[in-house]
Amino acid sequence: MVKKELNSMDLNELKDYMESMGEKKFRAEQLFIHFHKHNRLSIDDLNVLPKKLRERLKVDTNINKMEIYKRFDSKVDSTKKYLFSLEDENIIESVSMEYKHGTTICISTQVGCKMGCTFCASTKDGRVRDLTPAEMLNQIYMIEKDQDISISNIVLMGSGEPLDNYENTLKFLKIIHHEKGHNISYRGITISTCGIVPKIYELADENIPVTLSISLHSPFDEERKKMMPIAAKYSIAEIIEACKYYESKNNRRITFEYTLIEGVNDRQEDVDELSKISRSINSHVNLIPLNPIKEYQKDRPTLSSIQRFEDSLNKKKVDVTVRREMGSDISASCGQLRRSVIE
Repeated sequence: MVKKELNSMDLNELKDYMESMGEKKFRAEQLFIHFHKHNRLSIDDLNVLPKKLRERLKVDTNINKMEIYKRFDSKVDSTKKYLFSLEDENIIESVSMEYKHGTTICISTQVGCKMGCTFCASTKDGRVRDLTPAEMLNQIYMIEKDQDISISNIVLMGSGEPLDNYENTLKFLKIIHHEKGHNISYRGITISTCGIVPKIYELADENIPVTLSISLHSPFDEERKKMMPIAAKYSIAEIIEACKYYESKNNRRITFEYTLIEGVNDRQEDVDELSKISRSINSHVNLIPLNPIKEYQKDRPTLSSIQRFEDSLNKKKVDVTVRREMGSDISASCGQLRRSVIE
């Protein structure tokens, strides 16, 4: 029998579970605060619980734990890359990045990914399994503890497709936001998706105002299909309609991630079509110069090409920025470090 994972349960689930054990509901709150406010993972440390209850929980339930496999510190900036070893010995990765407004943590939502984007290292070995809510949360808690910091910004942009692990992602959001836990504002959280249209509508109806970031990478369906298999299932027009619905429900500007690839999607026609898409909705374009991997033999654009593309979008009144490269010396792009260690 699979044991219940205590630190993956939200407060209401914990209350129900305590009641099913004949315990008072306030015991659930003690557990929740222990895990999600104080970043503690040992039941033995929770002395407010009766010893009998602690012993029963240790037998009947599991508390998901992970270990820092290795930390890599960039020498060019303050970026830190973490590899975590999970209980089943799988490895995932996370990144902490320092900005003027504070530290942002980028977390993984799956071990590997099945979406098959051609330029992404995370997907080359496929999806192994989904991460539990506790495994997502622990990436944050362990980085905070390791660096003795508190963070207020999270991006679900590491390995995996968050909307392909929808229920666990949703529970993660509710737990990290809860006032008795980390109490992180939804507006400080960004979810990146390749564009699973039905799940965008579902997320919109949850009325959880996180920032939605769409991995677009080409403004043309046929070109996008060459880079992203998901494009064969959902057209750009369908994605934009879903984004408009999301914006109407949550009043949040949409971000379009656009990996700029020399000679592939950096033409004037790409500028023209991308500007039409961007102006059709309240949005922001985030240009990401390609970080080449050995399985995708395309070139990173030159600085002049990047500047030209950005300037062309600006002239068309598109809100655009070029993502600042972080941790270039420690393979900080999604999936690269994990794959190199595994290999």
